Amino acid sequence: MAEPKLLSGGNPRIAKGDGDAPVQAYIAAMPGWKSRVGRELDALITAAVPDVRKAVKWNSPFYGLGDGSWFLAVHCYAKYVKVAFFRGVDLDPPPPVGSKQPNVRYFHVHEDDTIDAAQFSDWVRQASQLPGERL
Repeated sequence: MAEPKLLSGGNPRIAKGDGDAPVQAYIAAMPGWKSRVGRELDALITAAVPDVRKAVKWNSPFYGLGDGSWFLAVHCYAKYVKVAFFRGVDLDPPPPVGSKQPNVRYFHVHEDDTIDAAQFSDWVRQASQLPGERL
């Protein structure tokens, strides 16, 4: 099987699909240090919301609930991995990076960053309890 093509910024091109398998394929295809970050984020999300629903849409892993809504997505950029909390403005405290979209807040992970697992897991739990986005 051919290696997935990397798009702009090193984001893996992974076919749309529901479930854990396409998300794990995306994580495995994340270049270099980003794959380690992807594994850590996925493990923290799954631990915080054990019944989380996963899918790959638009070349990004999405995490949501069984009602068909999504509360966050992950995307690779050249210098960081971005976690988009779709209702991030409602989290306490909100993730640190703003967006052009008024409800969205971002959390960026750079190569040498240490993820504050307690804070990130708290954001994930809070986000999973808010109305999600239907995409």
